[in-house]
Amino acid sequence: MDSVGPVGLRQGDGAAQEGLPCPPGSSELVHQCLQQFKVTGAQLRQIQASLLGSMEQALRGQTSPVPAVRMLPAYVGSIPHGTEQGDFVVLELGATGASLRVLWVTLTGIEGPRIEPRSKEFVIPQEVMLGPGQQLFDFAARCLSEFLDALPVGSRGLQLGFNFSFPCHQTGLDKSTLISWTKGFRCSGVEGQDVVQLLRDAIARQGAYSLDVVAVVNDTVGTMMGCEQGARSCEVGLVVDTGTNACYMEEARHVAALDEDRGRVCVSIEWGSFGDDGALGPVLTTFDHTLDHESLNPGAQRFEKMIGGLYLGELVRLVLAHLAQLGVLFGGCTSPALLSPGAFLLEHVAEMEHPSAGAARVRTLLQDLGLSLGPSDAERVQHVCAAVCTRAAQLCAAALAAVLTRLQHSREQQTLQIAVATGGRVFERHPRFLSVLQETVKLLAPECDVSFTPSVDGGGQGVAMVTAVAARMAAHRCLLEKTLAPFRLTLKQLAVVQAQMREAMVKGLRGEASSLRMLPTYVRATPDGSERGDFLALDLGGTNFRVLLVHVATEGVQITSQVYSIPECVTQGSGQQLFDHIVDCIVDFQQKQGLSGQSLPLGFTFSFPCRQLGLDQGILLNWTKGFNASDCEGQDVVCLLREAIQRRQAVELNVVAIVNDTVGTMMSCGYEDPRCEVGLIIGTGTNACYMEELRNVAGVAGDSGHMCINMEWGAFGDDGSLGTLSTCFDASVDQASINPGKQRFEKMISGMYLGEIVRHILLHLTSLGVLFRGQQTQRLQTKDIFKTKFLSEIESDSLALRQVRAILEDLGLPLTSDDALMVREVCQAVSQRAAQLCGAGVAAVVEKIRENRHLEELTVSVGVDGTLYKMHPHFSSLVAATVQKLAPHCAVTFLQSEDGSGKGAALVTAVACRLDRLAHV
Repeated sequence: MDSVGPVGLRQGDGAAQEGLPCPPGSSELVHQCLQQFKVTGAQLRQIQASLLGSMEQALRGQTSPVPAVRMLPAYVGSIPHGTEQGDFVVLELGATGASLRVLWVTLTGIEGPRIEPRSKEFVIPQEVMLGPGQQLFDFAARCLSEFLDALPVGSRGLQLGFNFSFPCHQTGLDKSTLISWTKGFRCSGVEGQDVVQLLRDAIARQGAYSLDVVAVVNDTVGTMMGCEQGARSCEVGLVVDTGTNACYMEEARHVAALDEDRGRVCVSIEWGSFGDDGALGPVLTTFDHTLDHESLNPGAQRFEKMIGGLYLGELVRLVLAHLAQLGVLFGGCTSPALLSPGAFLLEHVAEMEHPSAGAARVRTLLQDLGLSLGPSDAERVQHVCAAVCTRAAQLCAAALAAVLTRLQHSREQQTLQIAVATGGRVFERHPRFLSVLQETVKLLAPECDVSFTPSVDGGGQGVAMVTAVAARMAAHRCLLEKTLAPFRLTLKQLAVVQAQMREAMVKGLRGEASSLRMLPTYVRATPDGSERGDFLALDLGGTNFRVLLVHVATEGVQITSQVYSIPECVTQGSGQQLFDHIVDCIVDFQQKQGLSGQSLPLGFTFSFPCRQLGLDQGILLNWTKGFNASDCEGQDVVCLLREAIQRRQAVELNVVAIVNDTVGTMMSCGYEDPRCEVGLIIGTGTNACYMEELRNVAGVAGDSGHMCINMEWGAFGDDGSLGTLSTCFDASVDQASINPGKQRFEKMISGMYLGEIVRHILLHLTSLGVLFRGQQTQRLQTKDIFKTKFLSEIESDSLALRQVRAILEDLGLPLTSDDALMVREVCQAVSQRAAQLCGAGVAAVVEKIRENRHLEELTVSVGVDGTLYKMHPHFSSLVAATVQKLAPHCAVTFLQSEDGSGKGAALVTAVACRLDRLAHV
């Protein structure tokens, strides 16, 4: 059986150290006695697994059976990141018995010189410890004033951290209710009360200084937060003092008591009570049972009684007394002192185990207790101390391994690299406790790479650091909210946008000056389901160009397509070069599909701003999306295509319609749903179209029927109407674009620009010190480095914070968990504004249709395409919610288009052919 002995780890667990040493000439009775303190590797793993199970049960809030440990949120949501600076006051009550300590702590950040805290200890009179609670807190307030009187404080406000070392139920960083007094305190009227409020009231009664009690902290959390900044983040605190406890940073979504799904929170593991349910039975000795029976709380805190410094000396005393009574030690003699509880303290045990001076200290201490030592007694006593303390370190390691395993699994990391802050007199005074702990942790948690760092005055410096981190987070939160406030639009602001768009629509339809061109598309009907035949479709809207063969039949639409790339030299070359390349692609497609020589009706999706003069006539107004082919703007693109066809002899193509991709989207969905009368694109760019009453279209003859209007709404606001909603970040993105001052609506809501808006916000927040510790990175300075697809990924509900961090780290951004949360919040604010502005636009369109038709209620569908709408986890629902609020009399259904630019172009052509046949009939 693999076993772990008092001095280290036995070979059965792969360690190189020997087990329990048997001193030369030692009696078999000594050996048998100390064998009880051996803990096998299997037993340690069982303890590790049992504690981990209890932790997870408590985190989930399960109460049956009662968890063996309590997992208490400490409401500390961040660890230090080295920029914390300023002066802080700490009040420490209960950590040192019948006294309180006040500290003045100055933090200077990583790069500043360390300034030693100033402190003063005040003895609490017995009558105050046992009197009314108000008297105790008034005494604390007077001590604070007396301490601060000696410092150049003046009238400035100070932030205070409160270390209150008594059992409490904490419900907030600055809210903690005393459960029960311990350590000799019995003040009336305090149990069940918020101790922070009692302190605040006392400070107010004193009236001398402006002190803001920011945080109430226990010493374990203070230990973790007081850890010196190093290469690894310190996210675990471990205290082994008179008692023992631990804390660590847990994913907030796993803490049922919080009902919070973002970020991390420090959880205090009240593990001293582990084993009260009998889980430690196999490793309990007769001496543990005796100690527990004689304690003030029999049956409780069983784990603590095997580890805590308050009990190690007593366990040693019980073993020595037992061996003396067996005649193995001290010539079989005892002394009244040896038989008196409390005769051995932690300090005595540590001194007796000292590698060089230990033997001499054994003789001195035992002689002081009235004992006479035989030749081997000093060595045997040292072995007893080693057995008791080694077991304590191993049990502590098993518990710590449970915490580390929890962190590794919850963060889904193959290897967990982490620092553990240690505090307490056992670590400080015992010569081997830490080394045994480290070796055992390596054995039990081999996937965890752990470094141990002594905490710097957890009760003082650590509490000050909690206060500083809370102050930093509050200040950063304020700056973040101020930065994002312009992106959080009210319903009133959105209603104004809706009204402005409605007004611009009417003006554009009348031919008056407007930021909305409201271009007739000469598409006069949506599909009715009777369309049949084979059609060609061309789709030009970006650097990839598609040619499609679309077969429309009774059973549905079948599509065959091929993608061709357009080199940059072509998009930036001459118009003739561009359209010759397009025709070459069409000919190649026809040959591959066996269509050479056939003249099929062709629909041309041309996703650039055009003024249509007919269904097959479209004047290019201006290039967008990075195209800049010469001699095209102001020309009929259908004519340019037909001229290229003529240049390529022996090719016949019947160009029936030029189609905007937004119209194609509407027509594609209209084939499935006859109520679809609106098209919407939210992708790299954005646009909308809808079926308008022909009588309202000033530029086209006729008073009856309908006409699809291409709104070109990306340019909405180019007249300055969106000025009140535009931020400095929008202005930066606009100025850096290829068309400053144009497409202002598009630049606030489409995929080409949202990532850039986010990048500019992140730069601003970094300059304020809110993000990335204030360190500007070259990567973040790079234009377009933050793609809009990252918004979709970062905002995904299924993505853990770890994955968000991975996305940002791949961009070369050195970030903390706090940074990841704030970056996600920035993304959410930018995309939410985009979706709401889009929703306001859709609301203006559907309300216009409803009023055109004089309807009380309108039922209409909107066909939608675009990667932002389809891929973003919340965009579509935000658009729909906004439309519902702004257009309550319209029942709007959103349909995602399938290949609107390809299938839609073919359907426009098919509808045109159907109408043409009807006209001839």
